[in-house]
Amino acid sequence: MSDIEIFARQVQRRSAEHKQAMALLWSNKLYGLMVSVLRQELDSMVRVIFLLGQEPTVREQLVADSVYGRKWKIGREPVTDRKMVDFAQKLYGWTASVYKFGCAFIHLSALHDYSARDPLQLLPSDEREDILSHCRHYHGGPVSPEAGFADLISFLPLVLEKVADNLEFHLDDLLNGRSLETV
Repeated sequence: MSDIEIFARQVQRRSAEHKQAMALLWSNKLYGLMVSVLRQELDSMVRVIFLLGQEPTVREQLVADSVYGRKWKIGREPVTDRKMVDFAQKLYGWTASVYKFGCAFIHLSALHDYSARDPLQLLPSDEREDILSHCRHYHGGPVSPEAGFADLISFLPLVLEKVADNLEFHLDDLLNGRSLETV
């Protein structure tokens, strides 16, 4: 089995686990963890998109690094999450705000106090509006201009599904040797 096939398998298994976890978390009202799972799925998608933007030799090296547990580097320069998110942001325009929001649920933050304080109200207004605007555009809501975290929660499984679908689409491009220029 080639490194790219192993990498794809890793990504697909992680994605399948995320879908399972989202359903379990939803049924147990563990909303902060739902955002964390969404952020992890977005991490996979951002990595695959980044790979699609690399020349074949760099792509092969990064895939091998992933398969064999090495940190990603291009030359001597580390490939940071920021670099990958910025790259995906240029293409999609929504990844940065969702990624940043998700990071706040992975790292201990004020947003974990969501049962007492609305995490969206703790964000700067432009970040809050970015998240709500993207959710409205791609998922149909929440429609209220004063929407808060409680209004956003029911859309999280839909967001995961959309990200997972996009991830699968981009993974197919990667497996078939396409790049962003040929897609």
